[in-house]
Parts: sequence; structure tokens; C-alpha cells
Amino acid sequence: MISLNLNAVREKQTESDRIAAAMADFWARPGGNYQELPIARMKPKPPRSKKIDPETVLKRRPKAISAAERKALRKMADAL
Repeated sequence: MISLNLNAVREKQTESDRIAAAMADFWARPGGNYQELPIARMKPKPPRSKKIDPETVLKRRPKAISAAERKALRKMADAL
């Protein structure tokens, strides 16, 4: 354990000793063994479909009009 705070290391040493003693006790028991199991393989997700359903396509927000277009609209409105 790397720590610049020596007090924190000393505080955790008692817990570390307790865990080490519990592990030694487990391995000393007659049934204290382990069994290696096969590695769990994760099934990858299927690739996304190329087909896009038009009903589910999100409606995009229209682009805001530019300052030049706003000026042109104001001129047209004033002309009316």
C-alpha cells in the first residue's frame, strides 16, 4: 500500500492482519480449498439495423433564421 499518510497505513494494518488471519484459518481447514470455474463469456449485442422506421425518427428542430433573413422579413412586413 502506498500512502503519504503513515497514520492511515497504521490504522488499516489491524484490518489487514485480521483478514490475513481469517484467510490462513480458511486454508488450514479440511474443506478450505477452491475450485477454478470456466471463464464467463459475455454474448455481444447484435449490430444495429440499417433500416430506420420513419415513425420513430425524431423530429429535428428547424434551424433558426439568420439576421439577414430577419431583416428581409421586416422589410417585407413594412412594405405591406
